[in-house]
Amino acid sequence: MNLLEAVRLVAARELKVKLRDKTFLFSTLFFLLFAAASTVLPALFAGGPSTVAVAQSSPYEGRLRDAGLKVKIAADPERLVRDRDADAAVVDKGASNGSVPEVLAMKSAPNDVVRALSTPPEVRLLDPDAVNELVAFLVPFMFALVFFFTSLTFGVQIAQSVTEEKQTRMVEILVAAVPVRALLIGKVAAGGILALAQVALIALVSVAGAQFTGDAGSLLPLLAPAMSWFVPFFVLGFVMLASLWAAVGALVNRLEDVANAGMPVQLAVMAPFFLVIFLQDNPVAMRVLSYVPLSAPTAMPVRLFDGDAAGWEPFVSLVLLALAAAGALLAGARIYEGSLLRTNGRTSWAAAWRDRELRSL
Repeated sequence: MNLLEAVRLVAARELKVKLRDKTFLFSTLFFLLFAAASTVLPALFAGGPSTVAVAQSSPYEGRLRDAGLKVKIAADPERLVRDRDADAAVVDKGASNGSVPEVLAMKSAPNDVVRALSTPPEVRLLDPDAVNELVAFLVPFMFALVFFFTSLTFGVQIAQSVTEEKQTRMVEILVAAVPVRALLIGKVAAGGILALAQVALIALVSVAGAQFTGDAGSLLPLLAPAMSWFVPFFVLGFVMLASLWAAVGALVNRLEDVANAGMPVQLAVMAPFFLVIFLQDNPVAMRVLSYVPLSAPTAMPVRLFDGDAAGWEPFVSLVLLALAAAGALLAGARIYEGSLLRTNGRTSWAAAWRDRELRSL
């Protein structure tokens, strides 16, 4: 059996096991429900446009309808408000120099009605292509959050899977059937497929929710370039970190020790997350972070969203990340091979790196 066939066999086994895991299925369902709720519920709770009562042939009817408000024609508009059949009424107060509208409401002024009747001043935007400040904050946060939680969650699961196989001595059977390196690559490949599928499902649900509420039209064209680049950056970044997590799992013999052994990798995941969040308004820092492999999966898509990156920059950053991922895969494989069959307690990183006992397997 060659390496490719062995990797395919291990990946298929990992996928079957994971897809039957109730914890994984429930977590995926939870994230999907959260994504749907976060896009749909705010629009539902916000309520629809106000219902406005006006008299027959009211001079304000057209302006109210143009603003998207629901207009009811009534002989006594005020009565509809008192009977709760309308949120507000607009009547003609009259004045010596023409008509003056008066808004009638029960307890609070309906802002959408007031805006429809107001004459806004002329506005000239000096930066018409600028992104909304809230969106400009949330997009970097979401890119960082998705990569942080996905790489951490699936990485820990890969480490726990390796440790569990050591703890149950199943690994001794597995290495007799397939090369040790194939076990590592197969687990990383399966984890990457599941992680990317989960992120894609969450993205689809979020986009569907935005389409339902009508918020997708203006935001999706802005997000599309960054999201298309986020996929290859996510895949390579996940491979880089998952390789190290698999090595962490091979270093220990008990599931309880995974957290302590994986502390260096956890810090490597957390640092870029907080750096991108806190330094997103610093162009120099973001430029540097977009070329650092640990932070590039989030920093470069954020710069592409903000329009701060030149056309050649994501290609250079992606090449650097690919080299780092290949290096992490080789380093992780060496540590993995040097510690997988050790059962005499926790193995140090240095000892696993030096051990070549399993190279011939």
